[in-house]
Amino acid sequence: MTNRELYRALRSCLEQGGADAPAFDAACLLERFAGVRRGELPLKGTQPAPPEAEREALRAARRRAAGEPLQYLLGEWDFLNLTLEVGEGVLIPRADTELLCEEAARRLNAMEGRPGDPRRVLDLCSGSGCVALGLASLAPGVSVTAVEWSDDALAYLKRNCGRYPQLPVQPVKADVLQDAGQFPGGLAAVVANPPYIPAPDLAGLMREVQREPRMALDGGEDGLLFYRAIARDWAGKLAPGGFCAVEVGVGQAGQVADLFREAGLEGIGTARDLGGVERVVLGTRPMEKESGVGRRVESSPRKTGPSGPAQGR
Repeated sequence: MTNRELYRALRSCLEQGGADAPAFDAACLLERFAGVRRGELPLKGTQPAPPEAEREALRAARRRAAGEPLQYLLGEWDFLNLTLEVGEGVLIPRADTELLCEEAARRLNAMEGRPGDPRRVLDLCSGSGCVALGLASLAPGVSVTAVEWSDDALAYLKRNCGRYPQLPVQPVKADVLQDAGQFPGGLAAVVANPPYIPAPDLAGLMREVQREPRMALDGGEDGLLFYRAIARDWAGKLAPGGFCAVEVGVGQAGQVADLFREAGLEGIGTARDLGGVERVVLGTRPMEKESGVGRRVESSPRKTGPSGPAQGR
């Protein structure tokens, strides 16, 4: 079988299985298993595909046609300027999460840091480490602690940190819902892409999404379980002027903004993805300023708008 014949066989298998983008998926599988990059098929189409590559590619196409995520079959996926290892047991990095990294990096890069004193950041529910590593790549001078509870996801997080040893990200196993007391305060930022799908909605998700770990999707009965914990237990660890930034699901921005206000954060803002969805919510801990009688807390409102490409989930 030539490379072109293999591509056609892969595409046919995916079309019969009802894949949403059979041509794209077939091209990705051809590159992964036969080494023929997208765009090279006109030049290498008549070359024979290695028999082992043919068998592996067709096996992967059947799994994809049965609903297994393409990213798991490829074993890695691009996020910002990174290529991260992914597979069963970890949430797949998505383009909409890039907006969270870009907005947080913009704020961190605008902060005045002391020489030799890195701005400390916590990334909660870190998963593959896409937010922690992406943020570290966009904001030089930060030091990120990536918090993850799942052993399966933590293994991917550690391996991805090993792929980019130049980025100052430290993986830590901890439960966001219970272990906040183990972490010191004085943080420049707390960021998170937590589970936010309401539990009753999980059964209606696309079949590919249902292959991802439930732990990374289930946000409790109303989808807000982790946002309540972040507002209650983690926002207070911010240094004055530090901020909290989280990704949210469709229609959740207003509720999460209210939780941030109740936690004492000020200057609440949102950022919209390219689909117009309020995808990121941000809030700042007020600065402490001297007054004539002791110290008082004064808010420093900020406005946040969209910055950079992202897609709706």
